[in-house]
Amino acid sequence: MAFYDLSRDELSEYKPERREEKDFDAFWASTLADAAAKPLDARFVPVGGLDALEAFDVSFAGFGGHRVAGWLILPAAALRPSLPASRNGRLPCVVEFLGYGGGRSFPWDWLFWASAGYANFVMDSRGQGASWSPGDTSDEGPSGPSIPGFMTRGIESPETYYYRRIMTDTVRAVEAAASHPAVDGARMAVTGGSQGGGLSIAAAALSTRVAFLMPEVPFLCHYRRATEITDADPYGEIARYLHTHRDAEERTFRTLSYFDGVNFAARTQVPALYSVGLMDTICPPSTVYAAYNAHAGPKEIKVYPYNNHEGGGTYHAREKLAFARKHFAEP
Repeated sequence: MAFYDLSRDELSEYKPERREEKDFDAFWASTLADAAAKPLDARFVPVGGLDALEAFDVSFAGFGGHRVAGWLILPAAALRPSLPASRNGRLPCVVEFLGYGGGRSFPWDWLFWASAGYANFVMDSRGQGASWSPGDTSDEGPSGPSIPGFMTRGIESPETYYYRRIMTDTVRAVEAAASHPAVDGARMAVTGGSQGGGLSIAAAALSTRVAFLMPEVPFLCHYRRATEITDADPYGEIARYLHTHRDAEERTFRTLSYFDGVNFAARTQVPALYSVGLMDTICPPSTVYAAYNAHAGPKEIKVYPYNNHEGGGTYHAREKLAFARKHFAEP
């Protein structure tokens, strides 16, 4: 794939006008207040089989009180006091969100952060978990006609849209992770790739607990431009929906504006480490830069010029670990 988006110099300056409805903040304040009114009821059930780590099968009440699954992975208790990351036996925590279509899979698939000495909370994606890894969380929510997938599920209004539910889940996931006695609730980070990157941007804007974020090649940003310059899914689902629902363009992009990473980034003042692949046909570089350039706090972006949606891969894992070491160590 050749370079197809804006030049690197243009990307660094790309700050499109944001579409933002006047009730954006009120919408999210009301949504989160409704969620907070229901007991979190976070449950942690020990899972055996990982002798060097501790694993817990997690569930908590997300949007609407619906049960959401997850994993909590910790360094073994015997190792914890000697870890430089620990403070009085409590660990900083990285809350991780998943790419589009994937589920939480199994605990042995999530060893990186706990091996580095941190708590790692992995949130399942409601209704997903059948495309590339298994999941365990159903989606209980209204939905009208939609294209197969999740991008147009309930898109008739912000109140019914699928991503209202899953973005609320992210805030509740941070709270669930912080509620575990091994976790230092004052040192929480969020991360994820693609959809997980977009969800981490939303979580950082909506949760007061998040100390920093690390979105990789983030999805769910600058929707209109994405539909105009790539045919690839998942953004392609929106274009196909509008292909048949010819009179729904204004309504559709109004709904999407409440869930746009660009609007969330503009409200986020904690440090951020972004990544982008300049040959990415799934999340076009300009959509990533639209969010990155809008980010209101300290920020860095790692650029992988000759990579598609895989971004920096294991090279970027090294960058994320260094970023986490620095920011978890800061008071």
